[in-house]
Amino acid sequence: MARTPLSGTQYTLRAGDDEAVIASVGASLRAFRHAGRDLVVPFEADEVRPAYRGATLAPWPNRIVDGRYSFAGVDYQTALTEPERGQALHGLVAWLDFDAVDRGVDHVTLAATIEPQLGYPWRVRVETRYELSAAGLSQTVTARNESATAAPFGTGPHPYLVAGPHPLDEWTLSLPADRVLQTTPDRLSPTELVGVETDAERFDFRTEREIGAVEIDHAYTGLVRDGGGGTAVIVRDVQAGTGVAIEWDAACAWVQVHTADQPEGPASPAHRAGLAVEPMTCAPDAFNAAAYPFDTGLLVLEPGEAASASWRIRAL
Repeated sequence: MARTPLSGTQYTLRAGDDEAVIASVGASLRAFRHAGRDLVVPFEADEVRPAYRGATLAPWPNRIVDGRYSFAGVDYQTALTEPERGQALHGLVAWLDFDAVDRGVDHVTLAATIEPQLGYPWRVRVETRYELSAAGLSQTVTARNESATAAPFGTGPHPYLVAGPHPLDEWTLSLPADRVLQTTPDRLSPTELVGVETDAERFDFRTEREIGAVEIDHAYTGLVRDGGGGTAVIVRDVQAGTGVAIEWDAACAWVQVHTADQPEGPASPAHRAGLAVEPMTCAPDAFNAAAYPFDTGLLVLEPGEAASASWRIRAL
């Protein structure tokens, strides 16, 4: 019997010039290529997924500060999965092995259940469908609360986009967002929501321009939406004449952007290898919504209730 790769069962989707590979651990986007060109930073099948690269995030994206929150009058403490910063990072499904419940040449639907546990005592079934078409690779996450009481919830993806062969500093970015969430420099805990013009060189990409040497690991909101309620972030390698876009629906009012700076700098192959663009249904630390003077977007799923969010990556 063949050994399952370290990243789980592999599902290869094909449509036209596009090929995507989904790994079952974390329902992760392991690779996505257009005409042989990487649109996301890939990783190997028989490799422990590097951090959260390509993972599906639920029941919260980003961080819960100190892993502590209160919900419906009860205090909870979750595991600190980002110990160097003392935070609970990216939810509970990133290392679950999802099962395929539907699959075809150009699509796969994967499912896993978050079982009640200390820090999150609700049973939530998470299904995610990947589908490849001429319009790109779409992903839809649907969560259903199978518990007897209401459950807090949020979701999002974690792709690192690749615009082309030149360095990230030379790519251009279009990010139609008016506000950015400031954080503490050591722990990335949220502090205040400000206009992107507060530090325009670092944060204001409402007009497409070169990324340069700026370091970003921040959540944006105040998104500019099209007539259908969608938003798109575009990254281009102008010299190569290539690019990639990620688009999402109205369910995601926030987006985390990270220039993938690594503590060891250029000595790490992952250093600024791609631009993480993570649409999110809620803000960082949304489980502590009452602590913030703005709408964090936290979803509350009543018993039996389901909620969905979708996004799509496509070549330019």
